[in-house]
Amino acid sequence: MQAWRVHENGEPSKVMRLEETERPVPGAGQVLLAVRAANVNFPDALLCRGQYQVRPPLPFTPGVEICGETEDGRRVIANPALPHGGFAEYAVADAAALLPAPEALDDAEAAALHIGYQTGWFGLHRRARLEAGETLLVHAAAGGVGSAAVQLGKAAGATVIGVVGGPAKATVARELGCDVVVDRRAEDVVAAVKEATGGRGADVVYDPVGGEAYTQSAKTVAFEGRIVVVGFAGGTVPAPALNHALVKNYSILGLHWGLYNTKNPQLVRHCHEQLTELAARGAVKPLVSERVPLGGAADAVQRVADGVTTGRVSVLPARGEGSAA
Repeated sequence: MQAWRVHENGEPSKVMRLEETERPVPGAGQVLLAVRAANVNFPDALLCRGQYQVRPPLPFTPGVEICGETEDGRRVIANPALPHGGFAEYAVADAAALLPAPEALDDAEAAALHIGYQTGWFGLHRRARLEAGETLLVHAAAGGVGSAAVQLGKAAGATVIGVVGGPAKATVARELGCDVVVDRRAEDVVAAVKEATGGRGADVVYDPVGGEAYTQSAKTVAFEGRIVVVGFAGGTVPAPALNHALVKNYSILGLHWGLYNTKNPQLVRHCHEQLTELAARGAVKPLVSERVPLGGAADAVQRVADGVTTGRVSVLPARGEGSAA
């Protein structure tokens, strides 16, 4: 079979190599999956760089989110068990963690209704307890993680303010349903958010960026608001001023979605049921901006790492008669 493999850490475009290799052999409690679609996530770039919290042994295949097919023909969503990731024709995954792919979505969309949407659901509902009528501010609103939060916020009845970088991403954010869109490259984010909320600020801030975005979050969060810290795609881990949180009465909430897989896996399944229902009635639909062949995976991971994509980029392996190795 064909698989992208990383033999040394570095930038994805330089260290990912497309190779012919044997199909992975499932271990105890694992299953072999034919990859139907593998979505690119920012952690894939961190894995290549050796900067992710999980460091699989070299060489490894990145790709942490797939829609796959079991040997008995079931279409499922899975997080592949590294080092046998999803940017390949076949991957392995833990059998107990497989989730049924929603019938309402195609392969690429189904794969995307997982990490980003699970993170959004847990962040907005489990951690921040977002309520209908509240105002939600989403950083990187046109990206893979942010676009999911926008749709989930709208489905929950919130007013959504999306922060983006550039006019093209602003257009995407509006199409996603943002009530207000702020282009951080052309506008003062803090002033724009305060104007949009009558000076009150946002009840919930969803921040997958960190750095300067977190500074803006602290300045725009409302009294008794909640900042959900999801990640640091901007590359800088902020150092929150806790005295500021004290005098302004807001909460800083961390979210590491992967922990729920070990701490409370049943809650992950409950979340998937909620997301599947939302997808079935059209309340959410993953934004898949590009579908690329397996050969385009390294370039796709690099572009996601560079922050120049919108929504999700999905890799679609085409398995033919010559891929039985």
